[in-house]
Amino acid sequence: MKATGRTVFAGSEIEEFDVEILGVLENVGPRQSLIVGRLAGGPLEKTGVPAGMSGSPVYIDGKLAGAVAFTFPFATEPIAGIRPIAQMVAGFEGPQHGAQAAPLDMLAELREAVGLARPAAGRDAAEAGFLPIATPVSLAGFSARTAAVFGRQLRALGLRPVQGSGGGLRADPGGPVEPGAMIAVGLIRGDLQVNAAGTVTHVDGNRVFAFGHRFISSGGAELPMMRASVLALVPSLNNSFKLTGAGGPIGKISLDRETGIAGELGAAPDLVPCKIRLLSADGGTHAYDLELVRDAQLTPFLLQLAVFSAIDATERALGPLTVKVKGTVRFAGGAPDLVLDDIYSGIANVGADAALATAVPLAFLLQSGFANLRAASIDIVGEAAAQDKYSEIVRAWATPPQARPGETVAITAVLKDPGGNETQRSFRYPVPVSMSPGAVNATVADAASLNILEWRGLLAGRRSRGAAEMIRLVNRLRKSDRAYVRVWRQKQSLWLQSERLPSPPASLRAVLSTAEGRGAGAAQDLSSTLAEAVLGEFDSVVRGRVDLQFTVTQN
Repeated sequence: MKATGRTVFAGSEIEEFDVEILGVLENVGPRQSLIVGRLAGGPLEKTGVPAGMSGSPVYIDGKLAGAVAFTFPFATEPIAGIRPIAQMVAGFEGPQHGAQAAPLDMLAELREAVGLARPAAGRDAAEAGFLPIATPVSLAGFSARTAAVFGRQLRALGLRPVQGSGGGLRADPGGPVEPGAMIAVGLIRGDLQVNAAGTVTHVDGNRVFAFGHRFISSGGAELPMMRASVLALVPSLNNSFKLTGAGGPIGKISLDRETGIAGELGAAPDLVPCKIRLLSADGGTHAYDLELVRDAQLTPFLLQLAVFSAIDATERALGPLTVKVKGTVRFAGGAPDLVLDDIYSGIANVGADAALATAVPLAFLLQSGFANLRAASIDIVGEAAAQDKYSEIVRAWATPPQARPGETVAITAVLKDPGGNETQRSFRYPVPVSMSPGAVNATVADAASLNILEWRGLLAGRRSRGAAEMIRLVNRLRKSDRAYVRVWRQKQSLWLQSERLPSPPASLRAVLSTAEGRGAGAAQDLSSTLAEAVLGEFDSVVRGRVDLQFTVTQN
């Protein structure tokens, strides 16, 4: 059979190409089939099936058969898989949800750090056979390293990052939105832009169907839909692609699922305003005014992307660097603000560390299942210095090493800065008169070492408390510019709904250790905190940990 396709190879002009139908592959997915065709015409013999061609409609005898959506990696001929149109339009009125792609699970590193790691799902890079055509995603206004640092996550989502191109067009391409035309789906708008380009398959009134495969499996997330124009068709031995620019918003994509994306022409979706201001090490000020897609998984990931680029654009990637971050996320509906203040320092990848640590608390809250928690605005201020500013905990001791109940033990720590200067700080612990004899542990540590305990409890009980309370608990996490002392004993305790029960009775431990107890947010802990205090606050990152003991004797 012979067929005809429509797509844009240059500008916004829709051109036709030829399709030779080779056959049909049955059961390529759950109740899904693919039409297989060989494409010809225009530049296709030279480029193969380029990224950005996803969604190009194919007609047989004037009737819409489907959308060009799949191809073979490294194919030497333009052979494509065509998604039947019936699969693309089915269920548009039904529940708008989809499986979230694994690379956007920003809490994976946190789970691994606290011993709760789980394997991430994803496509095997060596997998052969038909694959969805990569969607070219342009990063405009970002630093040169952003595409390299985040390329793995973007490619795992089926996106092909194209750095430093494809931003906003000087003139909107205009024209009707019709089958074969280019559209862009926006993720970030403003001084930084992230836009992904593809082709319109079908227009039904104000409804638009495109791509023929998932975008990023965002389900019912509302994404800006914009006009797009092809600046150039770039041939490549790896994967040719359409270099595109985006125009103004024309509507929103409201459904992103395995068989394609769908949306409506009209009003653009509500986005999250985000302001980032960086006081760079050279004394300059760099400000970015953005809008981020509003979504539990996407918003934190995009914030991480933007914060990284803002730091990386002016600061060194290798060599001493310290970045202080002061951030606020305001939520709609009266929930308390999320505070993102902290300090980051090192000799490599400081920008990446700061960006991830800034985004993780927001990801934790948005992905904890609070249906009414909506970010209203995000404000981030960073201050950079070309120094590795740290204070290392080098030694600590308890005086006296033995004490009776009612006496006081001084726990002293010494911290050293890069210049070799030492600072001594102490905490006086009054031994309770009721304390039983035996060894007592004390840990002098940085925030990261002690926050592991808190994150374990927060992850275990995040669905057991309200959003406002969880925000307050996250705001209470320790800061990296302080040294802490924790006095504790080796004793079984429990976390329950993000609160530590230091000395639960045996009957309560038995109940909460069951499957029902764990389901209610209970988790076991093998230590019991007796006291905790801030040893000191510094204009630097505190690093290190020292464990020590003293003994409580009988009266």
